[in-house]
Amino acid sequence: MAFQDKVLTCRDCGKEFVFTAGEQEFYAEKGFTNEPSRCRECRQARKQANATRTGAGRAPREMYDAVCANCGQPTQVPFKPRNDRPVYCRECYQAMQAATVR
Repeated sequence: MAFQDKVLTCRDCGKEFVFTAGEQEFYAEKGFTNEPSRCRECRQARKQANATRTGAGRAPREMYDAVCANCGQPTQVPFKPRNDRPVYCRECYQAMQAATVR
């Protein structure tokens, strides 16, 4: 299938932009079925706004005190520990993960 450049209109700013044949080929290779609806500048601005919103503006994660079921050392975890499941410190957890990968 031969691709040809298309002129599309950005849904955010209304500016026309070119959806090149190379970009169309890339979209087809990746299995994308929808054409881009935003120009390059609006896509970049949207990515930047999303990165700012999800990163620096987020409240710090609540941590819970626990005791490692393997070494007995006190640790903190980002979830509320339950008595029916063991909790491990970072070092023991990573060691267990490394052992299961091998």
